[in-house]
Amino acid sequence: MSTPYPFTAIVGQDDLRLALLLNAVSPAVGGVLVRGEKGTAKSTAVRALSALLPTVDVVSGCRFSCAPAAPAPECPDGPHEVGAGVDRPARMVELPVGASEDRLVGALDIERALSEGVKAFEPGLLADAHRGILYVDEVNLLHDHLVDLLLDAAAMGASYVEREGVSVRHAARFLLVGTMNPEEGELRPQLLDRFGLTVEVSASREPDQRVEVVRRRLAYDDEPAAFAARWADEEAALRQHIVSSRGLLPSVRLGDAALRQIAATCAAFEVDGMRADIVMARTATALAAWAGRTDVLAEDVRQAALLALPHRRRRSPFDAPGLDEDKLDETLEEFGDRGEGDDDPDPGPGGGPGGQPAPGDGPQGGDTSARPEVGEGGEPQAGPGAGEQSAVRAAEPFRTKALSVPGIGEGAAGRRSRARTERGRTTGARRPRGALTRLHLAATVQAAAPYQRARGRSGPGLVVRRDDLRQAVREGHESNLVLFVVDASGSMAARQRMSAVKGAVLSLLLDAYQRRDKVGLVTFRGTAAEVALPPTSSVDAAAARLESLPTGGRTPLAAGLLKAHDVLRVERLRDPARRPLVVVVTDGRATGGPQPVALAGRAARLLAAEGTACVVVDCEAGPVRLGLAGQLAGELGGTAVTLDALRADSIAGLVRDVQGAGTRRAA
Repeated sequence: MSTPYPFTAIVGQDDLRLALLLNAVSPAVGGVLVRGEKGTAKSTAVRALSALLPTVDVVSGCRFSCAPAAPAPECPDGPHEVGAGVDRPARMVELPVGASEDRLVGALDIERALSEGVKAFEPGLLADAHRGILYVDEVNLLHDHLVDLLLDAAAMGASYVEREGVSVRHAARFLLVGTMNPEEGELRPQLLDRFGLTVEVSASREPDQRVEVVRRRLAYDDEPAAFAARWADEEAALRQHIVSSRGLLPSVRLGDAALRQIAATCAAFEVDGMRADIVMARTATALAAWAGRTDVLAEDVRQAALLALPHRRRRSPFDAPGLDEDKLDETLEEFGDRGEGDDDPDPGPGGGPGGQPAPGDGPQGGDTSARPEVGEGGEPQAGPGAGEQSAVRAAEPFRTKALSVPGIGEGAAGRRSRARTERGRTTGARRPRGALTRLHLAATVQAAAPYQRARGRSGPGLVVRRDDLRQAVREGHESNLVLFVVDASGSMAARQRMSAVKGAVLSLLLDAYQRRDKVGLVTFRGTAAEVALPPTSSVDAAAARLESLPTGGRTPLAAGLLKAHDVLRVERLRDPARRPLVVVVTDGRATGGPQPVALAGRAARLLAAEGTACVVVDCEAGPVRLGLAGQLAGELGGTAVTLDALRADSIAGLVRDVQGAGTRRAA
């Protein structure tokens, strides 16, 4: 779109706008991660910010945007003479989720490097974004190795490209902004920490504000240029405010009292490392400059904490980022530099604005749902909704054994099953399919060596042609689709047993989170099965669905397996490279309808015929065990493991791969 939506025309979203503006004033703050549901102006605000940034003075013709007054000595287009340059607008570069590593960091022409000794380098997006904005929409869906490269460059201010001993370095300092929808999955905590600030955004629930959002958007869509012109004065004023705040920034004083408050706040929230302290200090300084002050006040420290700490506090993977504002205020007051009688008024219940509960506050551990009594044998007693028992809490999660899919795949990078990947140990060489990305030097030399005399080689250089180039074949690990098929029937409804089952599934979900898998959840009870959660990268969404899962009724095992088959069929069309792992959590019983056991066997053999890797978590309890889960595993061509043996610290065996054929049972 040629005319961006004006930044000053955005309605609401005060925290989002403030975080972006603070980074425009002080890029050293470290960027912004914007979390929120779709349709909340995340991308609109980021794209609008680029029009507010001051122009950039660059060396004419330099592809790496070197500053004329201090050109980078290592610039691949250099060396440059110190002198006058040309002004150009600050760029906003978007990184697509499906970009390759070479598109991000740039690419070397290996053929010319080997045959001519020339470092022929094609710049990537990091070079384009130097001294501007690098925007990553849906950053949580970006491949891990790209995120690592991206954040390393953001931290060091430089990008390194190395291919078989040939290396290029160039400056890469940019304002990093990422947006994400938490429903699609979280970033790993160590990656969250590399973003300076984080902001949670959501759509307004005020009708008047929503009306104004729609009115402005329709006006912009009808006539973008005319709409932008109406906001030109406000845009110019805000642009000048950014420039003046940048000029004031070096004069802002961060006193000892403010530093003590920053250190005490970071310690109180038990953040790891010292990056939080540094980011808070830079953010508080930028806030003071934005307010036109040369001293950092307690209010700046408080606002900096709300922006810099929520994603850094210690939390479990399934907890959303947040900050206890009551605790924050108590810490600031305890370590503040105030005289007697200067205490702030009571913030009110909850400590949040207007007395609202602060994020993260509220009852912890109090389950208010009504739970019917459970009779003998684990079946719920009669009452409202007879035959169904309300949800029970999951037992504490534990570290599970590693389950993997057999063979070698080619799916998205992850940490579960063996796969051919761009990263990992080199296991062989092949002719490149498309652009060469990872040269196998020995295989290339071996392919070119027999033809050197015929090619007229006379000097020390090796005569290499494109047909000689060999791509390194590397083996690493891929992520998988872990599809949970959970028995929620009456035979599983004994309160203690279902709590243990949910704890086991929660543990496997945690394992899937750490291994970067997609997950899905199918449940079956009564007369049918349902997809409680379609395959997604959001394991916390799966955990929430599991927590609210009720139990009761008969056991339509066949329906659950057939529903899993349907889900996998659709997912193979969407993502054929991602291999599935089906985890069936059941005691193996099948009841309801005609010939339930035979139907379950036929459904299991259908999955087995397609080579689907399966594991059955045997939930059978009691002194007399029928071994039905083991029989089901045999029909599935997979393996069975008891709840106890699922633990990684179990005495009964170590890590076992899921077998594609035959049944193995972990005792």
